[in-house]
Amino acid sequence: MADVDVDADSRTSRSARQSSRVSEMGAGWNCQRIGAFQSLRPNRTTFTWLRPGTLWRSRNEILSQLFGDPSGEVRQRWVEAQHARGVDPDFRIVQDVGEDFSFLVLGDTGEGDASQYAVVPGLLKEGAGTAFAVIASDVIYPTGSGNEYRDKFFRPYKDYRAPIYAVPGNHDWYDGLGGFMRVFCDAPPLPERRQGSGLRGLLWKKPEKIDEATLAEAREMRSAPEQRAALPAPYWVLDLGRLLLVGIDTGIRGDIDREQGEWLRRVSADPRPKILITGKPIYVRNEYHPCEIQGGGTVDEIVRDPAHNYVAAIGGDVHNYQRFPVRVGDRVIQYVVSGGGGAFMHATHTIPRVDVGGVHEDDFKCYPLRGDSLSFYSLLYSRRLRMRWLYLTPDEGLALMSLQVGNVPPRSIAAAPDGTPPAGDATGGDIGAAPVRITARMRWAARILGGWPMPFHLPVGRVFHRWISELSDWDTPPFFKSFLHLSVSGDVLRIRCLAATGCLAQEIDPPLEDEFEISLAANPS
Repeated sequence: MADVDVDADSRTSRSARQSSRVSEMGAGWNCQRIGAFQSLRPNRTTFTWLRPGTLWRSRNEILSQLFGDPSGEVRQRWVEAQHARGVDPDFRIVQDVGEDFSFLVLGDTGEGDASQYAVVPGLLKEGAGTAFAVIASDVIYPTGSGNEYRDKFFRPYKDYRAPIYAVPGNHDWYDGLGGFMRVFCDAPPLPERRQGSGLRGLLWKKPEKIDEATLAEAREMRSAPEQRAALPAPYWVLDLGRLLLVGIDTGIRGDIDREQGEWLRRVSADPRPKILITGKPIYVRNEYHPCEIQGGGTVDEIVRDPAHNYVAAIGGDVHNYQRFPVRVGDRVIQYVVSGGGGAFMHATHTIPRVDVGGVHEDDFKCYPLRGDSLSFYSLLYSRRLRMRWLYLTPDEGLALMSLQVGNVPPRSIAAAPDGTPPAGDATGGDIGAAPVRITARMRWAARILGGWPMPFHLPVGRVFHRWISELSDWDTPPFFKSFLHLSVSGDVLRIRCLAATGCLAQEIDPPLEDEFEISLAANPS
């Protein structure tokens, strides 16, 4: 399948679409007015991973790594129960969307605080007229409890007038998938069973008993006929006529069981174009995770097979936007991370220069930009640690990261990668800005924050990505959130990444951070 980037000039010439690739203001820096999303929030509570109770409730992640993951066995029990209830044997959902249609994809939504609700106004604006939405991973934090869907699913999307489908993420599995299956599949709970012997069986968190009266009350928020949707199982295929969406359940550790693998091979044999929706991305942070199938093979082997006609694979789990256009034979498959739908932002400045899968660094796209990510975390930690010298301006962050990864600066900056002002533009993207000179102080700040390698090889990048950003939630703009708008018109699939900063101007007109097209023609030229 051929694909092209939409012409950058046509994108940036529209002032209403001023993005982080055009200006600091487009990234949400120096927010003039906070968005109206604040009025949508049910309370001012901020979700945080710093509470011991939250970490204890999430213990199944650690237990699965130490003693093995029982998700595959539990999933098979859910699937058997759904078959017994008479669902479609291939877990197929058929939706009549017509010849031309559009839909939304967003991942990792359910914190229930400002970072989730900041996405809602732009999503409602851009989602008007779309046929449905899909949540790719982690519908509910921290443990997928069915008792937390009211303010983390039904309330934020009550005004979205179309069905919402989902694939579960690892956090949805911390509840044994009980909440997810009850809400999306209307499934009764499984008979309780101890998850193994020894410490795992002793410590494993059991599914929470759902307050059915509260859940029924919450469902009323999305009870209109056009909003109703039911999934047949935690993995499914959505038949849209000329396009198939194939959603897989990757459990806690990011693999799939034998039965799901057989199902995936079977539904993938349909020759129509397909998009894979997965809880764990296949390409992320310049790493390749093909997703193993129990008994042999990988999910990506199925995606890459030209007979299966996959044009894209979209995964959540990591809380930002990334795109890897990977050439496979004579075609390009777009591998996308879309995890910016509501949870805290995972740093992008720790992503090294991209070369995985043959992707060139300048063809890789991410949001937030690495420089904005570095600048934001420098601001956060300069305040927390009372170390003013740690702060890097957005221009400084951009210059440092372009020097580190050796890319074409994704936004006009006031310094060339060698630290000298670029010819003909001493002020960069913002009028009046002083030229950036890269200093030793700036280099050390970048090293401490994980943007540059340390001289003694401290693995700060990996540690920062996994832990520091996870313990660094915040409640004020810029949020660097995002969602995808996908549209099919004629033989063209267009995918746009739209940003949510938390600023009012960008609620009214969400910035366009990335846009590309894929041909769905049987024999594209």
